[in-house]
Amino acid sequence: MTRAHRFLAYDLGAESGRAVLGILEGGSISLKVIHRFRTEGLFMLGVRQWDVTRIYEEMIFGLDQCVREYGPDLDGIAVDTWGVDFGLLASDGMVLGNPRHYRDKANEGMQDYAFSLVPREEIYKATGIQFLPFNSVYQLLSYKKNRAPVLDVADTLLLMGDLFAYLLSGCKACEYTNASTTQMLDPTTRTWNEPLIEKLGLPRNLLLDPVSPGTVLGPIRPDIAEQTGVNPNVPIIATASHDTASAVAAVPVADSSDDWAYLSSGTWSLLGAELDAPHVSEGSLAEDFTNEGGVENKIRFLKNIFGLWLVQECRRSWEHADGASLDYGELTEQAAASKPFNGCIDLDDERLIAPEDMPTLIQTLCREAGLPAPETRGAILRCALESLALKYRTTLRKLDGLLGRTTGRLHIIGGGVQNKLLNQMTADACGIPVVTGPIEATALGNIGVQAMGVGVISDLAELRAAIRRSVTLEEYEPQNTEAWDALDQ
Repeated sequence: MTRAHRFLAYDLGAESGRAVLGILEGGSISLKVIHRFRTEGLFMLGVRQWDVTRIYEEMIFGLDQCVREYGPDLDGIAVDTWGVDFGLLASDGMVLGNPRHYRDKANEGMQDYAFSLVPREEIYKATGIQFLPFNSVYQLLSYKKNRAPVLDVADTLLLMGDLFAYLLSGCKACEYTNASTTQMLDPTTRTWNEPLIEKLGLPRNLLLDPVSPGTVLGPIRPDIAEQTGVNPNVPIIATASHDTASAVAAVPVADSSDDWAYLSSGTWSLLGAELDAPHVSEGSLAEDFTNEGGVENKIRFLKNIFGLWLVQECRRSWEHADGASLDYGELTEQAAASKPFNGCIDLDDERLIAPEDMPTLIQTLCREAGLPAPETRGAILRCALESLALKYRTTLRKLDGLLGRTTGRLHIIGGGVQNKLLNQMTADACGIPVVTGPIEATALGNIGVQAMGVGVISDLAELRAAIRRSVTLEEYEPQNTEAWDALDQ
C-alpha cells in the first residue's frame, strides 16, 4: 500500500498568510490549515514595507504547530507569495532591512524615468510583461535613481518567495515564475534580458539565474529543525513561488485542448489563458497583456485587474469609522439588495492602487464619469462588483481577439470563489458558463508542484486530475446577458 505523502505550503498573500498541510493519498489531496496570520505591510519612516521578521516568526510558529499536531516527517516545504517585491542580502547573507511594499510611493514616476532610458515598446518587446507602476524593474530603478546606499552593499536580490525559502533553507535561488513578474526576464529564453538590464543601468550582479518550479533547494536549516522538532532532512522546495502560478497550476481542467480561460480572484483579479509560448505583439502591447511564467514552462498570458481589493478597502474604511468588525457576507447581501447598474468605475484608474478612503474614491470616480454616485454601503459595493464583472467581460473579449479564439468556459479560482454574487455577475456579463473552485487553488498548486519536484506526481495533467478528485466545483450559467449587452450600446 502506497503511503500518504505530506507537504507543508506557506501561502503568503498581501493581506494574510497561512501554513497549510497537504496530504496526498489515493490520488487526491486533502488540506488542513495549521495557522493563519496577518501579512499586511506597515509604515515606518514614511516607507510602506513588509515586516519580514514578523512574517518569519509566524511561519516558524506554523511549522511548530504542524509538528506538534502531525509529527516531524514531511515530504517537502515551500513558499508562494505575491509578485514583484524583493529583499536584498549582504555578502554575509544577512537581510538588508525590510523589503519595500509594491504600493509604496517611491515607485511613482519610475515608469516615465524608465521610458526616458528605453522606449516603452522596446521594454515590452524584451519582456512581454504588462506595465504596472510597481513592477520590480521600476522598484529597482527607484533605488538606483535615488542613490539608495543599500545598493552599494547588496550582494543578492531575492523575490519574496525566494527570500522566505532562503530563510528556511539557507539556499539562495531565483524561481522562474516569480522572476517573470519583474519585467526584466526574456519570455522566450526564460533568462534575464541582459541588453535591457544594461540599458537601464541596473545591477545585473544582484540577479541569480532562474530555476524551474519544483527545484529542491536543500534541507531545512538545522537551527529551525532543532527549534521546531521537524525532521532535519525535510527538503525546502522552490514551488511555483508566484501565487498566481501556483493557483493556475490548480485549475481543474480535464482537457487542455479546449479553449478555456482562468480568473484568479482575490485581492487582485488575474484573467488569462495558459499558452505553450509567449504572445508578444503590437496588439498585446496595446491591450497591456502580460506573459508570465507557469509550471512546465507554460506561459500565463493574462491581464492584472484590481480585484476584491476594492471590497477589502471599503470594509477597512467602514470598520475604522465604526470601530467594529464587519462581515463580508453581510456586506455582499447589502450589495445584492441594491439597485443594479446604478454606477460604474474605470478600473484602470491608478488612484485605486492605494487610496486613503476607497468608498469616497468610488463615489468620486462615478461623478467624474457623469454617473450618479452610490450613497449606501450596499450600493457602493454593488458598483464595485459590477465594475469588476464588466471589466472581466471586456478583458475576456480582448483576450479572445488577440488569440483568435472564442473562450467557451471560464474557471474562477481562489478566495473570490466565495462571492457568489460576483460569480453570477461574471457569468452574465461574459455570457459563458463559469466554473468555480477550488477556493484553495494556490495552496493546492503549491503542494502539487512540491509533489512534482520530489517525483510523487508525474506532471501537470496528473496534478490537475488529483485536484478534480479532491474538490467540489460549482457551475454558474449565464442568466441575464441582455442587461450587460445593453451596456455596450
